Amino acid sequence: MMNYIKYLLVGFLFGIVLTKSEAVSWYRIYEMFQFQSFHMYGIISVAIATGLIGLQIIKRNNIKDIDGQSIVIADKEKGSFRYWVGGLIFGLGWALVGACPGPIFILIGAGFWSVILILIGAMIGTFIYGLLKDKLPN
Repeated sequence: MMNYIKYLLVGFLFGIVLTKSEAVSWYRIYEMFQFQSFHMYGIISVAIATGLIGLQIIKRNNIKDIDGQSIVIADKEKGSFRYWVGGLIFGLGWALVGACPGPIFILIGAGFWSVILILIGAMIGTFIYGLLKDKLPN
C-alpha cells in the first residue's frame, strides 16, 4: 500500500510540474506544431537530456531497483520503419487533440471534462492495437 502512495505522490508532482510549465496547454502544443515557439521543444529537450543522463548514471554505477535487483536496459530491436509509422500516428493524434497520454489525465484532473472523450478514444485505440498487434508487420 505504501508503494502505491509513493507512486501517487510522484504522479501528482509530475502533474503539477507539467501544468505549471504549460506543457499541457493546448495553445503551447499548437505553437509547437506551427513552429511558432521554442517552449515545448525546450521541455522535450530537457526530458531527453534528463533521460540520457539518468540512463548513463544507471549503467555506469550499476544502480539497483527498489527491490535490490540490477536494472537491465535491453537494446532496441532493429526496425526503424515501425518507429517512424508509430511516431507519425502518435504525432498526428497529439496534434489533432492537443494532448499526449500523460496530459490527458492531468487535464481531466484540472477539470477539463471534455478531455474524457479523448481518453475514451485513446483507450479504444489501445484496445484495437492490442487486438491487431500480432497481425501487424514488424
